[in-house]
Amino acid sequence: MSDALLSVETARERVLAAIAGPTAVETHAPENALWHVLAAPVTAATDLPPWDNSAMDGYAIRVADVAAAAEDGPVRLQVVGEVSAGGVARGAVGPGTAIRIATGAPLPEGADAVVPVEATTPLDAAGTPGPRGRDATGPLPVACLVHLAVRTGGSVRRRGEDVRAGTTVLEVGMALTPAAIAIATGSGVDAVAVHRHPRVAVLATGDEIRAAGEPLGPAGIPDANGPGLRSMVAAAGAKVVDLGIARDSLDDVLERLRKGMAEADAVIVAGGVSVGPYDVVRRAFEIVGRVDLWRVAVQPGKPFAFGVADDGTVLFGLPGNPVSSFVTFELFVRPAIRRLAGHGRILRDTDVGTLIEPVAKAPGRRTFLRVVAERDAATDRPVRDADGRIPVHLAGGQGSHILTALAAADALAVVPETVDGLPAGAPVELIWLDRP
Repeated sequence: MSDALLSVETARERVLAAIAGPTAVETHAPENALWHVLAAPVTAATDLPPWDNSAMDGYAIRVADVAAAAEDGPVRLQVVGEVSAGGVARGAVGPGTAIRIATGAPLPEGADAVVPVEATTPLDAAGTPGPRGRDATGPLPVACLVHLAVRTGGSVRRRGEDVRAGTTVLEVGMALTPAAIAIATGSGVDAVAVHRHPRVAVLATGDEIRAAGEPLGPAGIPDANGPGLRSMVAAAGAKVVDLGIARDSLDDVLERLRKGMAEADAVIVAGGVSVGPYDVVRRAFEIVGRVDLWRVAVQPGKPFAFGVADDGTVLFGLPGNPVSSFVTFELFVRPAIRRLAGHGRILRDTDVGTLIEPVAKAPGRRTFLRVVAERDAATDRPVRDADGRIPVHLAGGQGSHILTALAAADALAVVPETVDGLPAGAPVELIWLDRP
């Protein structure tokens, strides 16, 4: 295997090509499959709505009866019944009559529109008017005055207006969002075929790494990679397997690596992928499988390893510096997780920005700067200049150990390999990151 630096595109293509396909298919009730990705299209089992129904509380009427109705010249209709949501009218609407109706109730036979209750005045047996615009929950009036001429179909939701039975409402590769679950269940679907959430194991390495709360001693540092990567795995839609922290020992790394292979679809190891005397991860990958690529022309994040274990588990070796680990996860691991999950779209949304200050970079490597977008103070939305670009400034120091800039960043700004820097005002591609 060559030690030549690979481009981002070549490295990502090799990673994705090594993934045979999405995870296995499972069947669940839609509400139990939140954020799973559909493995089969969802077809409506019923019309939605399943029958003509009222969009308002009011009176089901015949349009012809109220054609002359006006505010100062209402039309009197006899109220012959009522129908609630979930009920069915016992009678029909005939000439000169109305049926009181609740929102969502089926439209009675003979009616072709609904007049809202606020456009009516109730009348008792003596013809005495009640309060105008009252709600429709009181005693059923004997009659009502209609003050509004309505059109045919007014305040009526027609059968199949939203969805017709037999039509596809959700496509393969779509994630089941809360709205997607609502349309599936609302169209009568009680089971969906989805891909199992991928399982991804995370292992931090290093004799100097200490778990949160442990004494650091004279040479320890807190573990940022383990918790950070586990959170990124979960945010990408996978189940996390925590492999803890391994010493810079081939035997320890191998033991934990094999545990991850037994439980997960992919294993991420942070640290130990360079060429130092204690960097044993690449050797561990070669023992359990093969290393397909190593070193990518990115900054931060050049020491990146990827391989496939003999049992098919995909293996990622990320740099030990936490910012480098984050960037390489975004570029290579997150797309792989989304491919495993069955997503149709695996890359993040991109945009175009304008640098507020000049930047410099290492030659021959594509740089991913951590940047903050200029935002409107009232709406908190990114602002755009006259060219439609979003002004961005550096989130802080750009060293691969500077976590404060990473935490503040809205996006990664991409500076190409072909330049050693860019001046203020230069356009840059933006890769949006997760932001609450």
